[in-house]
Amino acid sequence: MSDILIHTEAGVLTITLNRPERKNSITRAMYTAMADALAGADSDPAIKVVVVQGHETIFSAGNDIGDFLSRPPAGGESPAARFLQGIATFSKPLLAAVCGPAVGVGTTMLLHCDLVYAGDNAAFSTPFVNLGLCPEAASSLLIPQMMGYHRAAEALLLGEPFMAEAALEIGLVNRVVPPTEANGVAQAIARKLAAKPGSSLIETKRLMKKGQMHLVLQQMAEEGASFARLLREPAAKEAFGAFMEKRKPDFTRV
Repeated sequence: MSDILIHTEAGVLTITLNRPERKNSITRAMYTAMADALAGADSDPAIKVVVVQGHETIFSAGNDIGDFLSRPPAGGESPAARFLQGIATFSKPLLAAVCGPAVGVGTTMLLHCDLVYAGDNAAFSTPFVNLGLCPEAASSLLIPQMMGYHRAAEALLLGEPFMAEAALEIGLVNRVVPPTEANGVAQAIARKLAAKPGSSLIETKRLMKKGQMHLVLQQMAEEGASFARLLREPAAKEAFGAFMEKRKPDFTRV
């Protein structure tokens, strides 16, 4: 069975992360499948809305570490970069249903969604510093805007999880529901949007986003360059080595 499921019905394209046995950790192939699905949906007039969802127990643990280390992202043409650029520039309404852990890109991709519905078991985290890395997906720009600087510093520098109610308070999610209902709620809202004039939806989203789209893409590019540099440095090597060896990292010598 595919790790990414694509389903279209009544103008709604649904992208389902379908690798729960590996905590929906994302591989290069999965990034490629999602980037392709977004590009296709953006150019298909029959698609009015896209929903990204996971399992009721897990949204995504972030990158698949083994896959990530075997072929680290390099430059703006990597599958991960294609996906992030695609989700940032997607012209139509983009919804997400999030339950359980949403780690790293599992959280930062939500910054580019228009509506997010969370299960009350959702836990969001951005542990980039803990891995010797830096934020991505323009999260170093968007999280401070959303949370305020001090809460953003707590999220990005400490990398500790925050739960669904806190995400609701800061505006990262629109509604918190039982985990068994999150995907259904997102689908119901998507169908409601799909019944509206597509051109009006696209233009309204464009007007809301246009003021900082250039800044978002610029920040994403700068983050990507820093991320690639840090990935080659001793701190990241120690962090990932410790992860693979199932031990606590020691940053005293880096």
